[in-house]
Amino acid sequence: MLSDKSTVCPVNLLNIAHQKRGVKAAIVNAGKKLPMMSVMDAVSEKLITPILIGDKQKIQECADELKFDISNFEIINEPVENNTASIASKLASEDKVKIIVKGHIHTDILMKEVLKREYKLIGKTRLSHIWHMTLQKDDKPLIITDGALNVSPNLKTKMHILRNVIDFSHRINIPRPKISVLSATEEVIDSVQSSVEAKELTELASKENFNADIFGPLAFDNSISKKSASIKGIENIVAGEADVLLVPNVETGNALVKMMIYFMGACAAGVVVGGKVPVVITSRSDDATARLASIAAAVVALD
Repeated sequence: MLSDKSTVCPVNLLNIAHQKRGVKAAIVNAGKKLPMMSVMDAVSEKLITPILIGDKQKIQECADELKFDISNFEIINEPVENNTASIASKLASEDKVKIIVKGHIHTDILMKEVLKREYKLIGKTRLSHIWHMTLQKDDKPLIITDGALNVSPNLKTKMHILRNVIDFSHRINIPRPKISVLSATEEVIDSVQSSVEAKELTELASKENFNADIFGPLAFDNSISKKSASIKGIENIVAGEADVLLVPNVETGNALVKMMIYFMGACAAGVVVGGKVPVVITSRSDDATARLASIAAAVVALD
């Protein structure tokens, strides 16, 4: 059942990212092969100018192994893995980098540092994570949010997630995204809390002047399949045509993304948005193609 399909970086995402060349990027704990490969690919695509943070000797050895010339890039020597996050956060706070890219470091350690008030990287908007999912190089993406950062978001947090994903959708040339507020059912059932909150979120969103179409609750099948929506007699502008799935919790989003990766060979470009700088927090098991796509998504998310 597992896919053996090679992951393909989406051309449309790269093309949009190419409009912003040589973005300064902090690579947090860079001295491992997969993070370095993605940096090499991003440099080749002229997306970023990296500042490599970590053990200088390991960074150089890794680059030499990949035949990647890093002589023109700044290296900040920090042998202690967990200290690299604070260096990256400080660089971002001082406007010396525009994006932060997770290398070989735990996500919670990196994000704990980014969230510290002393760096002033967080404004009034809540941070959220966005997955840009594609199968082929020229696919229209399916956006899934939030499947990595906000564990069990309440209604207020979901409004922040909604605003962030609408902004990102506009940046990838979806001028009026169709957003499904996902649940296990398209009916409001008191015992299914996500369906109740989906209705509430839809009602709240209708009072805002969002350049998006938002509806919930919708189940997965009638969010993405016109046939399923038609059979069930569901008639609204989002049903069967969703560009975005706003999931009820991190387990739902994480499972959807991982199923698409492992069963379908999808390319998952992931980025944290809503703060002063976008943050790439790929899994340490992600391949270099997904990491490149994630860097491209972060570049796209820049103001």
